[in-house]
Amino acid sequence: MADTRVRVAYRFGPFQLDVRERRLSRGSEVIPLRLKVFDTLRVLIENSGRLVTKQELLDTIWPETAVEENNLNHNVSVLRKALGEKATGQQYIETVPRVGYRFAAAVETAQPRGEASVASAAKARQEIRYCTTSDGVRLAYASIGSGPPLVKASNWLTHLDFEWGSAIWRHWWSALSLHHRVVRYDERGNGMSQRDVPDVSFDTWVRDLETVIDAAGLDRFPLLGISRGGPIAIAYAVKHPERVTHLVLYGAFAAGVNHTGKPHEIEARRALASLMRLGWGLNNPAFCKVFTFRFIPQGTPEHEQWFDELQRVSTSPENAARLMERDDDIDVRPLLSQVTTPTLVIHCDRDHAVPAEKGRQIAAAIPGARYVSLPGANHLMLEEEPAWAMFLEELGLFLNW
Repeated sequence: MADTRVRVAYRFGPFQLDVRERRLSRGSEVIPLRLKVFDTLRVLIENSGRLVTKQELLDTIWPETAVEENNLNHNVSVLRKALGEKATGQQYIETVPRVGYRFAAAVETAQPRGEASVASAAKARQEIRYCTTSDGVRLAYASIGSGPPLVKASNWLTHLDFEWGSAIWRHWWSALSLHHRVVRYDERGNGMSQRDVPDVSFDTWVRDLETVIDAAGLDRFPLLGISRGGPIAIAYAVKHPERVTHLVLYGAFAAGVNHTGKPHEIEARRALASLMRLGWGLNNPAFCKVFTFRFIPQGTPEHEQWFDELQRVSTSPENAARLMERDDDIDVRPLLSQVTTPTLVIHCDRDHAVPAEKGRQIAAAIPGARYVSLPGANHLMLEEEPAWAMFLEELGLFLNW
């Protein structure tokens, strides 16, 4: 069987199959396929013109899993319908009775949809500007892209310049800026914003978001809240419903551990804050491993090294602990029922930093919210994992890309 080439796309008839993005499209129309149905089509196309036996397909699509042959037959039936064989009279998949299947249409390789644009976005220039809050704090905010605006509420630990080329964040801004003018910022106390600030609280975080949005001259926009940015985005959407067109909450929570944790969980957080004050940014391998594992347990050494370096450049040990302690005080649960903005809640099913149950609680309490579970243990999704392509697909459908 041919190896899966994760950056390859194939064109046949009016269709294009993008392997990396796991997307089948006809022109601008995306045709949704379940994971195993997509894999069935991919394997047939990778072996176009050759008879692929049913056993080969079963072994490739369901490795190390025993499944009935009718699962494969069902997948092929779904594909025939998706490709419109009956409606158009065009046969793409040929059946060899009792043996297997052959992809009969002419196939050519193509540039994956958006790949050139992603490369351009990665090289694009971000514009960094400053604004000042009502209490005199200097905030840095950045813009990239030229489409309709998309605002990201700041999460714990950011650095606009340092994360721009990082292995953890660069794919986020490259992909999102293909469709939007992405506006993000460093909150008070970290990154390129003012670090020596007397007042840090949930209310100041919401006001910081308001300040950046006004400084950027934005009127109506989707709002993205990642992790702790989630409750900030929720509070803003309730306060300014006329400005937020869509609310996207990824890896978010509504209440901190001081409101929901058991005694031993609260004690563990306090111990972590003390450890941060002692070991933050000192390149202590033991501390780095404990801390980094919470956010990217499935990361590579490159990812871990970058995340460790973020500790050093983002803020001081005292500010890092102080910001985390304010996280623990958050409670926007009373606001959830007041959200009127269309809402998409996305969470990785084995998230180590914010358990998936936190996301489900948010989705259950926001009227009409849609919940999407992604496979993965990383709190910060990496470009290489399957969840990332699935995230982009769900986000595109929600925001009408």
